[in-house]
Amino acid sequence: MIPIHTSKVESALQAFVGAEAFIHSESTSYMFVRNFKVHVTHAYLAGEGPYRAALRFDGHGWLRAEALTHYDLDADGRLLLAGFDDRGRMNVALHLGKEPFPE
Repeated sequence: MIPIHTSKVESALQAFVGAEAFIHSESTSYMFVRNFKVHVTHAYLAGEGPYRAALRFDGHGWLRAEALTHYDLDADGRLLLAGFDDRGRMNVALHLGKEPFPE
Protein backbone atom coordinates (compact mmCIF):
# COMPACT_ATOMS: atom_id res chain seq x y z
CA MET A 1 0.00 0.00 0.00
CA ILE A 2 1.12 3.55 -0.66
CA PRO A 3 0.27 6.86 1.06
CA ILE A 4 -3.01 8.35 -0.10
CA HIS A 5 -2.74 10.56 -3.16
CA THR A 6 -5.93 12.63 -2.98
CA SER A 7 -6.79 12.96 -6.67
CA LYS A 8 -6.13 9.28 -7.42
CA VAL A 9 -8.25 8.07 -4.50
CA GLU A 10 -11.05 10.53 -5.30
CA SER A 11 -11.11 9.27 -8.90
CA ALA A 12 -11.16 5.66 -7.73
CA LEU A 13 -14.04 6.39 -5.34
CA GLN A 14 -16.02 8.13 -8.09
CA ALA A 15 -15.73 4.98 -10.24
CA PHE A 16 -18.11 3.30 -7.76
CA VAL A 17 -20.77 6.07 -7.81
CA GLY A 18 -23.90 4.92 -9.62
CA ALA A 19 -22.91 1.27 -9.34
CA GLU A 20 -23.41 -1.65 -7.02
CA ALA A 21 -20.40 -2.30 -4.84
CA PHE A 22 -19.33 -4.83 -2.27
CA ILE A 23 -17.83 -3.40 0.91
CA HIS A 24 -15.34 -4.88 3.31
CA SER A 25 -14.69 -2.68 6.32
CA GLU A 26 -13.16 -3.15 9.72
CA SER A 27 -11.94 -1.09 12.61
CA THR A 28 -9.44 -2.81 14.93
CA SER A 29 -11.44 -5.48 16.75
CA TYR A 30 -14.59 -3.38 17.15
CA MET A 31 -16.28 -3.65 13.77
CA PHE A 32 -16.19 -6.01 10.81
CA VAL A 33 -18.36 -6.09 7.67
CA ARG A 34 -17.70 -8.27 4.63
CA ASN A 35 -19.49 -8.40 1.28
CA PHE A 36 -22.09 -5.85 2.24
CA LYS A 37 -23.69 -5.07 -1.13
CA VAL A 38 -24.88 -1.50 -1.71
CA HIS A 39 -25.71 0.89 -4.55
CA VAL A 40 -23.27 3.80 -4.10
CA THR A 41 -24.87 7.20 -4.77
CA HIS A 42 -22.14 9.51 -3.42
CA ALA A 43 -18.47 9.09 -2.45
CA TYR A 44 -16.24 11.62 -0.72
CA LEU A 45 -12.66 11.91 0.49
CA ALA A 46 -11.87 14.70 2.96
CA GLY A 47 -9.01 15.89 5.11
CA GLU A 48 -5.35 16.63 4.66
CA GLY A 49 -4.04 13.39 6.11
CA PRO A 50 -5.13 11.28 7.79
CA TYR A 51 -8.22 11.26 5.60
CA ARG A 52 -11.92 10.48 5.92
CA ALA A 53 -13.89 8.60 3.29
CA ALA A 54 -17.67 8.66 3.22
CA LEU A 55 -20.05 6.64 1.08
CA ARG A 56 -23.76 7.27 0.69
CA PHE A 57 -25.68 4.27 -0.53
CA ASP A 58 -29.17 3.51 -1.70
CA GLY A 59 -30.03 7.18 -1.19
CA HIS A 60 -30.40 6.86 2.57
CA GLY A 61 -27.45 5.23 4.32
CA TRP A 62 -23.91 6.38 5.08
CA LEU A 63 -20.65 4.65 5.88
CA ARG A 64 -17.69 6.74 7.00
CA ALA A 65 -14.14 5.62 7.77
CA GLU A 66 -11.66 7.94 9.45
CA ALA A 67 -7.90 8.00 9.97
CA LEU A 68 -7.13 6.59 6.51
CA THR A 69 -3.49 6.89 5.44
CA HIS A 70 -2.82 4.42 2.59
CA TYR A 71 -4.45 2.94 -0.49
CA ASP A 72 -4.05 0.43 -3.29
CA LEU A 73 -5.91 -0.31 -6.51
CA ASP A 74 -5.55 -4.01 -7.14
CA ALA A 75 -5.61 -5.95 -10.41
CA ASP A 76 -9.31 -6.76 -9.91
CA GLY A 77 -10.31 -3.07 -9.77
CA ARG A 78 -10.82 -3.04 -6.01
CA LEU A 79 -10.03 0.09 -4.03
CA LEU A 80 -8.32 -0.77 -0.77
CA LEU A 81 -8.08 2.00 1.84
CA ALA A 82 -6.41 1.56 5.21
CA GLY A 83 -5.29 3.61 8.18
CA PHE A 84 -2.05 2.78 9.96
CA ASP A 85 -0.85 4.20 13.27
CA ASP A 86 2.65 5.51 13.95
CA ARG A 87 3.82 1.98 14.78
CA GLY A 88 2.61 0.55 11.46
CA ARG A 89 -0.46 -1.22 12.85
CA MET A 90 -3.63 -1.14 10.79
CA ASN A 91 -6.51 0.46 12.70
CA VAL A 92 -9.13 0.82 9.99
CA ALA A 93 -9.86 -0.62 6.54
CA LEU A 94 -12.40 0.24 3.85
CA HIS A 95 -12.33 -1.87 0.68
CA LEU A 96 -14.66 -1.50 -2.30
CA GLY A 97 -15.10 -3.94 -5.15
CA LYS A 98 -17.52 -4.66 -7.99
CA GLU A 99 -17.45 -8.38 -7.14
CA PRO A 100 -17.72 -10.07 -3.72
CA PHE A 101 -14.53 -10.37 -1.70
CA PRO A 102 -13.25 -13.91 -1.10
CA GLU A 103 -14.74 -15.50 2.00
